[in-house]
Amino acid sequence: MGKKQAKVVAPVVPPQTDLTPLLVSLVAISVVTIGLILAVFRKPQKKSSSARPAKERVVLVGSGNWGSAIATKIGHNVEKDPRFHPEVKMWVFEEYVKLEKTAKGDQWIRPARGSKPPEGKTWVDVGFRPLTEVINERHENVIYLPGIPLPKSIVAEPDIHKAVTDATMMIFVIPHNFLAPIVPKMNGAFAKEAIGISLIKGIEFDDAQPVLISDLLQKEMAKGAGSPQIDMSVLMGANVANEVAKGDFAEATIGCTDLAIGKQWCALFNTADFKLDAVEDVAGAELCGALKNVVALGAGFSDGLGYGGNTKAAIIRIGLKEMQKFCEVFYGDRGIKNETFLESCGVADLVTTCFGGRNRKCAEIFAKNIVAGTRKTWDVIEAEELNGQKLQGTGTAKDVMTCINKLGKKAEFPLFTIIHAIAFEGAPPKSLITVNA
Repeated sequence: MGKKQAKVVAPVVPPQTDLTPLLVSLVAISVVTIGLILAVFRKPQKKSSSARPAKERVVLVGSGNWGSAIATKIGHNVEKDPRFHPEVKMWVFEEYVKLEKTAKGDQWIRPARGSKPPEGKTWVDVGFRPLTEVINERHENVIYLPGIPLPKSIVAEPDIHKAVTDATMMIFVIPHNFLAPIVPKMNGAFAKEAIGISLIKGIEFDDAQPVLISDLLQKEMAKGAGSPQIDMSVLMGANVANEVAKGDFAEATIGCTDLAIGKQWCALFNTADFKLDAVEDVAGAELCGALKNVVALGAGFSDGLGYGGNTKAAIIRIGLKEMQKFCEVFYGDRGIKNETFLESCGVADLVTTCFGGRNRKCAEIFAKNIVAGTRKTWDVIEAEELNGQKLQGTGTAKDVMTCINKLGKKAEFPLFTIIHAIAFEGAPPKSLITVNA
């Protein structure tokens, strides 16, 4: 009998369950949960500068020598760059002017300072014309930048509220003592996405503390309708206005809070003969623009005494170090960058001002008159030499010393201390060279 065959029994396999839908649901829940956690803990990002209007509307608040010079750059750029509206309103402090024949030829004149028109008449009645009217007709600022044509895109406007209406890029280039009466009249008429830039070289002071003009502007504009918070940049550099207007090659620095915003400003100002670079350091760039005027007084005293290049070079170097020290002492919490002092706003602006600026010029006259025994006050020199413009170095020197004295740090600022003593305390100009004593 053969062997009995073993019966093969197939194993019982339980029915399969499709887990794909469950896995998909778990993944989806995990992704959503992680996203919510990240949203809660993610740091707030800076407002993107890419969310800008299709056409930027530019306003230039100020029309003096420097304001008119900068108008020659931005005026041409808005005409050819589709990012910008092709018209720039330029706010002008209205004055009255008249063309008269003089021994030097035809000249535009203004009424004497403080004078009034004849009883019952206006200046127009006696032959004068509004400066804004002349600028728009001739495309030239005949008082503050005579002989230099302005682009036709520049339109003079005496009403500050009208000038800034719907503006998205606001350029401020007026004496800082004009800010208090002018800014409130804007009443928030500019666009809600507006950004601003200050070209004002100076600083304010409050309770022996320096106050940046850019901060002051931001604070004042926030008082307008809707309390807008305007991002403020600064433009500072080695820029003598007449040379920039003529087209001599020059550089400047944009101090900004965000390099993307700095790039926007560079696009507006940058030309073949005017080169802009941005640094993420508003405070450092702005303080350089004010403090260099104090050092320039020292350079002027040196020139007035007949000292040569060695002395002036020493003043410039020591002055740059004290500028840097002042920035660190009073604004060290604002991210002052050492490289800022090597930009145009730093060493280059300092050198230019110490060789060619109005502060140097007037300080030279001040020192020469003391040596000659014919002392003149700063007010007299300013009136005789500056055609209505103002010295900034003298006022800044006073306020800087107030700040330094409050902290008891005179020993750390020997040059600033000596410059102030010569300018306001009767110290002889020759005491300038005791800086190393």
